[in-house]
Amino acid sequence: MTTHPRPGPTLRTGARDTELNDRLTAELIAFNADATGSAERDMFSVKVTDDAGELIGGLAAWTWGGLCGIEMVWVRESDRKGGWGSRMLRAAEAEARRRGCDRMTVSSFTFQAPEFYQQHGYAETGRTLGIPGGHADVHMFKPLSPRPSASDAT
Repeated sequence: MTTHPRPGPTLRTGARDTELNDRLTAELIAFNADATGSAERDMFSVKVTDDAGELIGGLAAWTWGGLCGIEMVWVRESDRKGGWGSRMLRAAEAEARRRGCDRMTVSSFTFQAPEFYQQHGYAETGRTLGIPGGHADVHMFKPLSPRPSASDAT
């Protein structure tokens, strides 16, 4: 009599697996909701276009349990000195407040704009070293006042 061993677990490494990514996201959302008691998650964006409908800039963010996280901010090069970054950031903070958030988080590589966020009241909370070119990822946090203060309007 020949017995066949029962197949065991397999481990594979490969290209991005969107089905796996979706499953991991769902599992982690459920785990995090269980651990924190906060299940309400959402996302929003801020978008600026010119008269021709071309993208000037945008911001993508998420909210969860009173925290708003900025994922991405970009302003086209020709408009970077026009104040659009500040206006989008203030709009995101206002939207976060509207959604019940009382704090914000963002990270920015040292070659991007950490000083920009610090000028808007964000404080560095840590760094991830080892970014190519000798750079770091600067992690920042800002408590939100219930209503914008005079310094938020600048």
